[in-house]
Amino acid sequence: MPPIRLALIGAGTIGKTHIDRIRRHPDLVLAGIADPTPAGQALAQSLAVPWAAEPADLLDQVQAQGAIVATPNATHVPVALACLERGIPALVEKPIADSVAEAHQLADVVVRTGVPVLVGHHRRHNPINQRARALIEGGHLGRIVSATALAAFLKPDPYFDVAWRRQAGGGPILINLIHDIDMLRFLLGEVTEVQAMDSKAVRGFEVEDTAAAVLRFASGALATVIASDATTSPWCWDMCAGEQGQYPRQNVVSHQIMGTHGSLSLPDLGLWQYRGERSWHAELTHEEARVHTADPYTLQLEHFANVIAGKAAPLCSAQDGLRTLAVTLAVHDAAVGGKTIHLEY
Repeated sequence: MPPIRLALIGAGTIGKTHIDRIRRHPDLVLAGIADPTPAGQALAQSLAVPWAAEPADLLDQVQAQGAIVATPNATHVPVALACLERGIPALVEKPIADSVAEAHQLADVVVRTGVPVLVGHHRRHNPINQRARALIEGGHLGRIVSATALAAFLKPDPYFDVAWRRQAGGGPILINLIHDIDMLRFLLGEVTEVQAMDSKAVRGFEVEDTAAAVLRFASGALATVIASDATTSPWCWDMCAGEQGQYPRQNVVSHQIMGTHGSLSLPDLGLWQYRGERSWHAELTHEEARVHTADPYTLQLEHFANVIAGKAAPLCSAQDGLRTLAVTLAVHDAAVGGKTIHLEY
């Protein structure tokens, strides 16, 4: 089988990550780059692939079987629609859109055209989360009661030299916590209710530097999530899971899932259970599962290739991406408005 040709739209940081994984994969090939910046054009020239400033021009120029949309968030939907109109499946980076209404627009076109969209919530492809989901679905934890998720880290001062990162919408809720919310949805199901608070006390910017939320799931389980980009802390998935080499890996856990018959910590896949009497007076046993180390970005691209070939349904569909966005925006709105938000699907 010839390699699958993928067009890259948007050659920023995450776009370069995709380029790296495509070029190292024997069954994938970079068909071209669309990026309006001089740096994007220079990158295409250095890689000897076609370049266009506009996505539509590239899509009409090259024979791509799939496209990766790694443009600024506000352009995700129009660029993805340009792909679908040409019958080209799209891998759309998170968040799927800037608003729920736009996400609905894209999801509706997916249904109308039958052309699939895979949303780039890459943690779903991590073998750790795949095993965690199998343990939960296999009943090893019993009924899920609660969960905790920590996304606490320190962004350096120069990060905020860019104006939009100091403004509402540019903080850890919408930029970072969306990953943890999608991860919890992947493991625990749909969120039906959200309460939240935020704080701007450390930096005093318009945007929050810390947020805490309580999520209620359709199953009745509750989760607490905390996000902060102003704390010296190792407790975040990026540092604990070792998915990206630019973060020093820490041997701690960032997520905990608690059930009636067992609890699971992540990313170490530590399983806590009673082997005999189930009582707080009895001894708990602890074991850790081991999974093969694998790059979730590569696994995501391999899954995308199967989606393009019609061999798999998107692990994170447009509808899934829409629901994760809705919960994340609900956390933001609940924190700002100080009210409980109910979600309906």
